[in-house]
Amino acid sequence: MSQSPATFNTPHSMKKKIITALVAVVIGHVGVLWAVSHMKPIELKPIEKEPLKVKFVKIKPEEAPPPPPPAKIEPIKPKVEPKPIEKKVEPTPVEKPKVISQKVQKIEPKVVQQDDTQEKLKKQQDLEKQRLEQLQREQALKDQQAREQALREQQAREQALRDQQAREQAQKNQEAQSTGVEKVSAGEVEWAMGQKWVDKQVQGASNEFANKYSKIKGEFTLTLKLSVNEKGKITSVTVEKSSGNPKVDQKMVQVISRQRFKPRMVNGVAKSFTVPLPLAIGFK
Repeated sequence: MSQSPATFNTPHSMKKKIITALVAVVIGHVGVLWAVSHMKPIELKPIEKEPLKVKFVKIKPEEAPPPPPPAKIEPIKPKVEPKPIEKKVEPTPVEKPKVISQKVQKIEPKVVQQDDTQEKLKKQQDLEKQRLEQLQREQALKDQQAREQALREQQAREQALRDQQAREQAQKNQEAQSTGVEKVSAGEVEWAMGQKWVDKQVQGASNEFANKYSKIKGEFTLTLKLSVNEKGKITSVTVEKSSGNPKVDQKMVQVISRQRFKPRMVNGVAKSFTVPLPLAIGFK
């Protein structure tokens, strides 16, 4: 079968129409853009305002109104009081008093029974007060006796101390006269190397003793009697009061025997002497 030529030409004609329409649209847009770009911008005219005019006005103070004229003062006229009307007073008749007879009642005296409870309470309070006063007197007497006893004991101790010091001084003087060796106290003589040196030697010996006898613990006190010649050399050391431990006594005797005193001068002459030396050692 043969086909008609109009059937083949239809798609081609549609394409032309579409292309033509697109070209027209593009040309229209380009024309609009060109017209917009060549338009003159709208110029806004500035609005001119007239300046405000300011005028200064002086305010005058208000004048006070004039004072009112003084009022006329009229004298006050005294009022005329009316004369009082005299009234005649008639005498009132006097009535005779009526005699009222009253029956006299006999009042019998009431017997007041006094309660003896208050009296008993007062007696009890008085007894209690007397008992307290007696106790206070007894306590004051006991306190006074205790003070007197303490004072007597204190005086006795002081007297015993003075007697002991007198005996020791007499014994010292007697020994000095018999032997020529004077007994002095530790404060009357000086160590040749000083007290600190002797303390250091005693401390060193104590540490050595503690390391050797670690089981011996506690505080020990003893007194040594030193005999010193006129040159200050210690000639003998004896235990006058023991510490209770012979090893401690022996160690202290060895340490002190190696020390020296400064010569004791009396009137320019060196004298030999004896001196007690108390010591206190602690082992922890």
